[in-house]
Amino acid sequence: MSDILKQICEVKVQEVAAAKKRMPLADMRRDAESRVLTRDFAGALRAKIAQGQAGVIAEIKKASPSKGVIRTGEFIPADIAQSYAFGDGKVSAACLSVLTDRQFFQGSVDYLKQARASCSLPVLRKDFMVDPYQIYESRAMGADCVLLIAACLDDAQMAEMEQIAQSLDMAVLVEVHDGAELERALKLATPLVGINNRNLRSFEVSLQTTLALQKQVPADRLLVTESGIASAADVQTLRDAGIHAFLVGETFMRAKEPGEALAELFA
Repeated sequence: MSDILKQICEVKVQEVAAAKKRMPLADMRRDAESRVLTRDFAGALRAKIAQGQAGVIAEIKKASPSKGVIRTGEFIPADIAQSYAFGDGKVSAACLSVLTDRQFFQGSVDYLKQARASCSLPVLRKDFMVDPYQIYESRAMGADCVLLIAACLDDAQMAEMEQIAQSLDMAVLVEVHDGAELERALKLATPLVGINNRNLRSFEVSLQTTLALQKQVPADRLLVTESGIASAADVQTLRDAGIHAFLVGETFMRAKEPGEALAELFA
């Protein structure tokens, strides 16, 4: 685990402890279990791919620890979500990813709520899960999918959080950075496997990470490539290799109209 990821996870432990004091686990669980009608996250990706398009998880992200503020102009999550959902009228996002981490990414739970309320796309809560409490919390805020980062969790934690998510009818995207993490991730039942092209220690990004690990992903899993997709050539390289699901954020966030940038990248 990199130093920054370790720092983030340590902060998350503190945040969860504080959240439990505000709302005990039993209350949060009741709130989560009262929420119904999740949107089919994996189904939305597969539907786009079946149409011959890329299955794009379009991210709403204001900042990151490595890049600082990414979207320096107007930041209205509801408008960004609608832009992604429409695209150019032909090419558009399959799903949304919304950063809810406040300290490191300037995200917010309210951003997720606003984005989901503004369109019909399924929404991934992009945050750092370290405690089962956060899975219930994610459903209570309206998330349709949660991210489990293998580098942050042991096998037992991942399995427990996946089981909770499934009991709440939420999808799980498990994120890996190398072969060892991928082997661990494939012990889970989730069909969604995200391969992050960013090296956790050097922070260098290479699409070769996805291309090298692709052969280890079984055909019944949906491989989602993450990070470093910045040009039409990047997209073509990956699609030529049979990779059709993408999580992209920074490239779109720097554009005036994120949905149009998405449509142009994945035309």
